[in-house]
Amino acid sequence: MSAYAQVIVPKPLEGTFTYIVPDGMTVGPGFRVIVPFGPRHFYTGVVESVSTVAPEGAFNLKEISSVLDTTPSVRPSQIRFWHWMADYYLCAIGDVFKAALPAGLKIESETRLSLNDQADPEVLAQTGEAEQKVMAFLDREGSAPASAVTAKTGVPGPQLTRMVDKGLLLISEKLVERYRAVRREYVRPLIPRDDRPAFLAAFAAVKRSQRQEEALVALIALSEFNRAGSPPVEVPLEVLMERTGCTRAIVKALADKGIAEIYSREISRFSFTGASTGVLPTLSAAQSQALQDIYGAFRDRDICLLHGVTGSGKTEIYMHLADYVMQQGRQVLFLVPEIALTTQLTRRLQTVFGSKVVIYHSKFSDNERVDRWKQMLRSGQPCIVLGARSAVFLPFERLGLVIVDEEHEPSYKQYDPAPRYNGRDAAAVLAAMHGAKTVFGSATPTIETYYKAQTGKFGLVSLTERFGQAALPSIEIVDMKAERGRRAVTGYFSHRLLDCTLDAVGRHRQAILFHNRRGYAPVARCSMCAFTPKCDFCDVSLTYHKSANRLVCHYCGNEYAVPRVCPECREPAIEISGYGTERLEDELAANFRDRRILRMDLDTTRNKDGYSRIIDDFSAHKADILVGTQMVTKGLDFGEVELVGVLNADTLINLPDFRAAERAFNMIEQVAGRAGRRDGQGRVVIQTYSPDNVILRYACTHDYAGFYAHELEERRSFGFPPFTRIINIYVRHRDSRTATACATALSDSLRQVFGSRVSPPQEPPVGRVQNMYIRKIMLKMETGTSMAHVRRILREKYIELSASPLMSGLQVYYDVDPV
Repeated sequence: MSAYAQVIVPKPLEGTFTYIVPDGMTVGPGFRVIVPFGPRHFYTGVVESVSTVAPEGAFNLKEISSVLDTTPSVRPSQIRFWHWMADYYLCAIGDVFKAALPAGLKIESETRLSLNDQADPEVLAQTGEAEQKVMAFLDREGSAPASAVTAKTGVPGPQLTRMVDKGLLLISEKLVERYRAVRREYVRPLIPRDDRPAFLAAFAAVKRSQRQEEALVALIALSEFNRAGSPPVEVPLEVLMERTGCTRAIVKALADKGIAEIYSREISRFSFTGASTGVLPTLSAAQSQALQDIYGAFRDRDICLLHGVTGSGKTEIYMHLADYVMQQGRQVLFLVPEIALTTQLTRRLQTVFGSKVVIYHSKFSDNERVDRWKQMLRSGQPCIVLGARSAVFLPFERLGLVIVDEEHEPSYKQYDPAPRYNGRDAAAVLAAMHGAKTVFGSATPTIETYYKAQTGKFGLVSLTERFGQAALPSIEIVDMKAERGRRAVTGYFSHRLLDCTLDAVGRHRQAILFHNRRGYAPVARCSMCAFTPKCDFCDVSLTYHKSANRLVCHYCGNEYAVPRVCPECREPAIEISGYGTERLEDELAANFRDRRILRMDLDTTRNKDGYSRIIDDFSAHKADILVGTQMVTKGLDFGEVELVGVLNADTLINLPDFRAAERAFNMIEQVAGRAGRRDGQGRVVIQTYSPDNVILRYACTHDYAGFYAHELEERRSFGFPPFTRIINIYVRHRDSRTATACATALSDSLRQVFGSRVSPPQEPPVGRVQNMYIRKIMLKMETGTSMAHVRRILREKYIELSASPLMSGLQVYYDVDPV
C-alpha cells in the first residue's frame, strides 16, 4: 500500500506538499527528507505527517528522493510552534522552517554551470567579450556554481541564462551538504576482562616490541581495564600517543594483532573545561522577597513581570529560579536581546551550573549550531539554554521555564527576512505549549507588558532598590544651545561632559559615552553646492568610514569611493560632516592622550569574539573610556563605571514613530543604569538641544511610573497599543509609480472590509532600499481580533489584486506588532 507524506519545504509558500513514500523507505513526522521541487531543484524538507490515504485532488505526485534521518531531527512540538508562528506573523510555514533549522541541517541542490562541448560553431563564433570571459573561466574550473561564475567574472545571472539558452553552457544540479561533523579517534582493548589466559597471551604477542608493550600497558591503565564492576573508560588516540610517545603505526600494530581496536565517533565542538561551584548567589532580603513573590504569582498566572531598577540584581533571582526548575528535571530557556550579553552571563552562569549551560546564537558557525541542535535533540537532561531570539527554535524536550531579560528591547524583533517575529512573545507562546512558566525582566518594561501586568493578565513583582543599597545615578542635563552660546563646546563634546570624564578617569574610574550612530561621519557634503552623495540603490545618504576610507550605505552595504571633486559643481569641496562613533573615538583619543579608549558598535563586533574581547578588556579596566552605539545600553555590568554620557538625546526623541518616546526613555534610563552599580556614585550627563522635553524630565528622576502614565494616555488618545494591535503591510516594487498604485489599490480594497482601521498608504522615511520602492499601509485592529480571520481576509484581497497586470513583480509582506 502506498504511503503519502506531507512535507514542509524551505520556500515562502503556503502549506505543505504531498510526496509519495517509496516502498521500503521508513519516514515519520520530524524526519528530514530530500525532495524534488520544480523542474530541477532538490531541497531538504521536514515530514509533518504520513498517511496511507492520498489527499483529495492530488495528481502528478513525486516521490521522496531520499531520507536523511533514522530518528526525527524535529520534534512534533516544534512543528506546532512553527505553525503558530506562521499563522500569527502572517508568513509561510516554509519561511519559519528556513529560519528555524540550522543551514547545516538543510541539504540543497546547487546550480552548476559547465561548458557545452557540443555547442554550435556558428554560435561560438558570435560570442561577445563577457561570454568569452565566462567560457575561459569554466574552461579552467571545469564546472562551478552559478553564483561563483557571477562573482569571478562579473557577468550577471540573466546573461548566464541566455548562454544556457544558446547552448553555450550546460546546467546541472548538485546536492551540497554544509555540515561537517567533528570526529575523534579512540582506542579500546579487545581482551575479555575476565579471561586471564587471553590477557597473558596479549602481552606475549608484544613482548618483542618494547614500544608496543608500553602502548598496551598505558592502554590498560588509561581504560581502567582492571577495575572490576565499572565500564571501561574511552581512551582518545592522541592521549595514548602523548602518554607513551608512540606513533599511530604502533597503536595500529596492536589493532592488527587483534589486541586493540581503533574506532572513531562524532563528538561535540563544545566542551566546558572550567570549574563550577554549584553554589547559588546569596540573595538580599529584597531579592528573597521578590523570588517568593514570583513563586506566588506562578500559582495562578503563567507569565510574571519582574520590574526591577537597574542594578537591583535580577540575574541572581533568575539563577535561583533556574536552579529550582532544573532540580525538577526540566530545561530553562534564558533569552537576552544582544549576543554581547551572553559573554558576561555565560561566565556567571557557568560558575554555578558548569556544563549545564548551553549557548546558542547566530554568531556561531553552521557546524556549531548543528552541534548544539543535535545536543538538545539527543539529551533531554536539565540545562540552561542561553541565547538570543533564535534560541526559541531549539528542540526542547522538557521546557520548564522561560526567562526573557531586558524584555523591552527592540532587538528581540526580527525585521528581515520573514518570519518577522518577536522573540519575547514567541518565547512566551513556546512556554505555554510546554506547560512552562515565563518571567519577563526589565527596569523599563514596554508599555504593553506593564499594562498587562497592571490589569492582572501578568503577575507583577517589583524591585525598587539596587543591590547592596547602592543609589541610582544622578542625572544632569546639559543645554547644548546655551553651551554653544558660551563657546563651551569642543567638537561634539560640551566642556561639562569633558570635565566630568576627566574627573572620573583621573580617579581611576571608567566612563561610557553613548552615541547611536556608527561610522566616522553620517554625511559627506559639498561645501560649495551642498551636494550629498547618496546610495545608488537606496534613498539614504552615505556614511563615511575612516578606517576603510569609503562611503558606505548602512541599508544595503554597498561601498563607494570618496569623490575627490563634487560630481555636481566639479569643485574639490567634498567635506565630512557630523559625528559617528568612529569619529568620537578619534576625538576622545585627542582629548585624553594617555587613556585607552574602546569602541563597541557593529563594525568592531563583526566576528564571533569581538564582543567578548571588548567586554573583557573593559571589565578588566584595560581601558578607561568605552564609546558605543545602543550595544552599550543593554544590561552590561561593569563595576568601575562612574560616568555615563549621552551625546545627543535629540536623535532618540525626535523620530516619526509612536514608540519614539518609549524607546528614548528606555535607552536613556538603561544606559544611565551602567553607572555606579557597585558604590552608588554614578553620574549621567545628557547633552540635548531640548532640555525641557517631558521625556528627559521623567528620566532625570528615574520616574518610570510617571512616564508610563503619561505615555499610556497618549496611546489611549490616538488608538495605539496596548489598546489596539498594529499590522504594517508593506508593498515593494522596482517602479515608484507602480508601488504607489498597487498600495493604493490594496488599501482601498482592505478599507471595504476593515473601514477606518486601514490608513492610506505612506512612503516610509527610507522609501527605497536595494532598488525596491516601498509603501506602507497601517492596519489597526482591536486587541481581541482573531489573527486567523485577519490572515484569511488579507490573503483573499491579495489574490483578488494579483490578477491585475500591475501586480507583476510586486512584493507584499506583513509586520505584526512592529516595534
